[in-house]
Amino acid sequence: MAALRKIVLHSLHSYRPELDGIVAQWIQEQVGYVGVVGADAARIEDAIDELCVGDGSNPYFMLTASHGTNETLQDAVFLAEQLSGELAGDVRIVEF
Repeated sequence: MAALRKIVLHSLHSYRPELDGIVAQWIQEQVGYVGVVGADAARIEDAIDELCVGDGSNPYFMLTASHGTNETLQDAVFLAEQLSGELAGDVRIVEF
């Protein structure tokens, strides 16, 4: 079974350095979309973007989005489910 290419990261505790290894794994799995909702969502989205760019010599394109404090996990999942084309399919929820 192919890995799911869409992830909603539900941030429960804000940014943590462990995110680096998680994003590296997502790149290996060829994840195409990560939506972040919850604590420090915008900072986490920025960190994911920076990790995907790296030093610029071999950037990885991953569509990302952060959801505001008034948006719920269900809102983030709904948006991810609407993505189509190469990003059609099921959504994996990751608690962080």
